[in-house]
This record gives sequence, C-alpha cells and structure tokens, in this order.
Amino acid sequence: MTLNTAYQDEEIQANPMDMVEQIVAANDWAFDRRNDEELAAEVPGQWCNYSLYFAWREDMGAMHFTCAFDMKIPDAKRGPIYELLAVINEKLWLGHFGLWDDDAVPMFRHTSLLRGGAGLSPEQLEDLVDLAVSECERFYPAFQFVIWGGKSAREAVAASLLETMGEA
Repeated sequence: MTLNTAYQDEEIQANPMDMVEQIVAANDWAFDRRNDEELAAEVPGQWCNYSLYFAWREDMGAMHFTCAFDMKIPDAKRGPIYELLAVINEKLWLGHFGLWDDDAVPMFRHTSLLRGGAGLSPEQLEDLVDLAVSECERFYPAFQFVIWGGKSAREAVAASLLETMGEA
C-alpha cells in the first residue's frame, strides 16, 4: 500500500460531520454537535432564521440534510400547504420541500449518497447549504401568501417568483 492509497482510504472513511462542523463554525453559526452522526445549526436569513440539520448514516454512506423554516403551519391550512409543496417541488431540480408532520414545520430536504466516492467536498457542502437557504428564501413568501393571504398555491408561487425590474 502506498502512502497515497492510505491517505485516500483514511479520507474516505473520515466522518463528513467533522467537515460540516468546521464549515458551520467558520461561518459563526450557532450549532450543536449532538453526536458523531448529527449536527444542528441556525442560519440567519432575510425572512427568518433557518434551522439546519445534518445526519450521517455510515451504513448507507448517506448525508441527510434539512433546512427548516421558523414557521408553524396552522392545522386549518395543511391542505393548501400540501398543494403548495407539490407546486413548489415541480420547480426544483435538487432536493424537495416537505412538512415535518409532528411540528407542522416546512423544510427543504436533500440526501447525498457518498458511498464509494471521494466523499463530500467542502464545496459540495457549501453549495448544498447555499441552495437550501436560497430556495427557502425564494419560497418563504409563498407560504405566507397561502397561510395569511388566502392565496391558492399557484397564485402564491407566481407572486413569490415575481422579479422586480429596474429601480424605483
């Protein structure tokens, strides 16, 4: 075994949660490393603070990630919110939105399979967090339009995706 092969084997077997912790700490985000397989963090956004959750499953070689809104869906609005989730998910290429049923909290979710590859790179992790937060920011108003504005799912998504032109 050469030194290069030994280094690669060691790198592949390394726990990706260590890198997650380094990146979260470098960004000065509040976090809790619960154990070797879980880390929770809080990221400030334009509309609210987002709760990030990372879970590593070594047996599957998979990193599960969620970015949850600081929002609770009222029971009376669950039906329209499920419709909104379907409309939003049609527009996504990576990840999906779901509703954490126990607490009625909307969240962005994505799982990355890392088995047999080079593992998770810092760039991939940064891209994943950037993607999740930007999608949450983009669709946060749609949730508000459905919950408080009485809009349909399609109206809410259309209104939240309006881009302003020029300057006032």
